[in-house]
Amino acid sequence: MGTSRNRVGIYCRLSQEDRNKSRTDDDSESIKNQKLMLTEYAVSREWEIYSIYSDDDYTGTDHSRPEFNRLLKDAENGMIDIILCKSQSRFTRDMEDVEHYIHGLFPQWGVRFVSVVDNADTDIRGNKKSRQINAMVNEWYLEDMSESIKAVLTSHRKNGKFIGAFAPYGYQKDPADRSHLIPDEPAASVVRRIFSLYIQGFGKGTIAKMLNEEDIPCPSRYKNENGLGYKNQHCKGSPLWRYYSISSIIGNEVYIGNLVQNKSHSVSYKTKKKKPTGRSEWIRAEHTHEPVIDIKTWELAQTEARKRGRQESPAAAPVNIFSGKLVCGICGGSLGRHKSSRNVVDYRCNTHRYDSTKCPGTRITHRLLYGMILDSFTRHAALLADPDEIAANIGSNNDAEQYAERLRSAVAEAGAKEKQILEAQKSLLLSKVRGELSEENFRVLYVSFSDDLERCRRTTENRTAELEKLRDRKCGTDLHRQAAERYLGSGQLDKAIINLFIDRITVMPSEPYSRKAHLSVYWKF
Repeated sequence: MGTSRNRVGIYCRLSQEDRNKSRTDDDSESIKNQKLMLTEYAVSREWEIYSIYSDDDYTGTDHSRPEFNRLLKDAENGMIDIILCKSQSRFTRDMEDVEHYIHGLFPQWGVRFVSVVDNADTDIRGNKKSRQINAMVNEWYLEDMSESIKAVLTSHRKNGKFIGAFAPYGYQKDPADRSHLIPDEPAASVVRRIFSLYIQGFGKGTIAKMLNEEDIPCPSRYKNENGLGYKNQHCKGSPLWRYYSISSIIGNEVYIGNLVQNKSHSVSYKTKKKKPTGRSEWIRAEHTHEPVIDIKTWELAQTEARKRGRQESPAAAPVNIFSGKLVCGICGGSLGRHKSSRNVVDYRCNTHRYDSTKCPGTRITHRLLYGMILDSFTRHAALLADPDEIAANIGSNNDAEQYAERLRSAVAEAGAKEKQILEAQKSLLLSKVRGELSEENFRVLYVSFSDDLERCRRTTENRTAELEKLRDRKCGTDLHRQAAERYLGSGQLDKAIINLFIDRITVMPSEPYSRKAHLSVYWKF
């Protein structure tokens, strides 16, 4: 790590709720004050300032903070010896991060952690308990704040206020009231045209192709061209109008003045991951803003959608076993399934389908693709279902399953005990705050609880790691071996087998005047 032991990395953070900027590209006054205070603190101790890391408009549990991650990388690479923050909560509000970094990795990296306001310093013996108390208080604060925010957002939704980050295509946020939508006429005119074309009998894919040929920006491109910085994580390849973008517009009640919100929710206040909400929990408010299409047009479009749904989705429709697995080797877009009038099924690049100028196109027949995957899979299946290999592993697999069950029980017991300890610590802290417990008794009891908690977490971590190793060893012996045996018995590929064994298939275009195709198969094992 070098001869110097006083290279300091100053970390500052400001969250959205306490942001106060004159311009969006300005450092907030709070960030400036943090930098000034911490710089003076470092200079007064003759520490060498290696770098200042500043995250503005990020929460304390957001692991995607760019400067936070740069700080961690520099610390791991031995570039800094001290991490200096205004308070521990500026570094993180997540108790797990405190244990993982401040009490775990930083000592291994030889990095000292110092926060000024709450006197946290990993070089001071006995200071660990106060850092853990601070972490618990921050965790409770986050949990309470999350519940309060949820209650406020639910109230806003029920009152017909729009709370999304970006207005739906065809609308913009009212400058006088950001929770109210007003028509965005250039995009609204495209929405009206989409409904009109659909009612006239044009298909969703055909409408998408027409708009692309006229170079009308799709919703994500339109928002970016208007300076909104929008990113569509579900869009693969070029930003184009596609079947599903037309479909989402046709079925969205926002265009008749209604808001249907709460269709998804966060898994936890510690993560940005979301999952769908049940339809019964959707929050619907009518006549909240000006419609861009009339109710008659809406009803005609919904009638047409129901009629086409019955025609296009017969019960006996064949299953596309390669659905979601095929990727164009040129543009990275998906390949869609097509059936000709002669009943020839093939797969074609969707980017080329909607705009041929964006990709020259990749195409492969189902017969050729199926045959190539069949040949490749047969070789893999024969290895996975080898009778000698199965016989040799029967006893060891039974032993491994018994061991795995013991590991799972140990993890469950440790998790339950950890929850009990955390509740006891919380109760202990509240008793101290209310004056029901002396400082000395609190310290003794809290240290005992903390030691128990650390043992529980070590048990959970170690047993979980062992379970992961067992799962890795079992790959190709349980589900994979059974599927391989089923395949060898039938000689047929099905969707379940494809999903189990294959992550994706990249298809490169065939050579001119040749039936050859180039595939790259990415297996899951």
